[in-house]
Amino acid sequence: MRLSVAEARHLAEQTFAACGHDAKEAAAIADHVLDCELRGLSYGGLPRALSVFERMTAPSFRRGNIHVAHETPLSALVDGEGNIGYLVALRAAELCIEKASALGMAIVGARDTWHTGMLSYYAEKAARAGLVSMIASNASPTVAPHGGTEGRFGTNPIAFGFPSEEEPVVWDIGTSALMHGEVVLAGRLGKELPEGSAFDGEGQPTRDPAKALQGAIAAWGGHKGSGLAVVVQMLGMLCNVAPMPQGMFGYGCLFVMMKPDLLMPAEEYRANVSEYARLIRSTQPVPGGQSVRMPYDRSLAERRRRLAEDEIEVPDVVVEGLRAIAAANATTAP
Repeated sequence: MRLSVAEARHLAEQTFAACGHDAKEAAAIADHVLDCELRGLSYGGLPRALSVFERMTAPSFRRGNIHVAHETPLSALVDGEGNIGYLVALRAAELCIEKASALGMAIVGARDTWHTGMLSYYAEKAARAGLVSMIASNASPTVAPHGGTEGRFGTNPIAFGFPSEEEPVVWDIGTSALMHGEVVLAGRLGKELPEGSAFDGEGQPTRDPAKALQGAIAAWGGHKGSGLAVVVQMLGMLCNVAPMPQGMFGYGCLFVMMKPDLLMPAEEYRANVSEYARLIRSTQPVPGGQSVRMPYDRSLAERRRRLAEDEIEVPDVVVEGLRAIAAANATTAP
């Protein structure tokens, strides 16, 4: 089903409001998931809103108040108290940007949260503020280390962002063969997972999303990706969270940001990044291949295209589910 950008945003905001978020919170979360849609990462877009609603309306769900639990001039620890990561990580990112912009460098952790979303969303904000950033988020053990079939770390994304004279350079990857949201979306759409991407609860390879959610996702990149995932898990532990958060809650998300002018003139650094990006893009492609891209080129181009066309395609089952939530909430609202 095709939606305009405004329609998609409104539907997301209605859904997050139905979860109990106030208007400002709902708008902030909707902006993040809509950016996923605009960049072509649909599993983290409107389908994620369904998952959030299902989790937050479960009888066992509890959340407190986001607050700064510990702070120094160069650091802070933001305690999410069970709130969704779109809000908790945003608070931590904005605090880190503020501190690093003032003092040159900062480290901020976010704890007791979940669903931090695309780390590139925060890295782009930092880069547009003139900062170099490194962001890592651990999660519940849904991914098996290389050579194993049981979950020992999360999908564990890691991202880096760099300011330039043009668009920022951002590199953001998950360290699992599939992101958790991709598995959930495949289940909603009745699709099979790629071969070799997951294990069932008995440790056998599976393409069934439901069985994968009861088992484990495979690590990305063999032993190299698995090792990077282990590193991300330990970086997340710096946020005072359990080594392996359980139940898809209690994640840690670490932000480290710095100003280039700690070591050299900031404008010279931005110029160097731009020049290096030009050199990468000018690389001769393999025979029959497309032009070589810098990280984030695809996302930026896709976002521009969809905004210009004012159109986002969302699976019918997702739109129908979100509209049902909005209608039910309108009926029960005072």
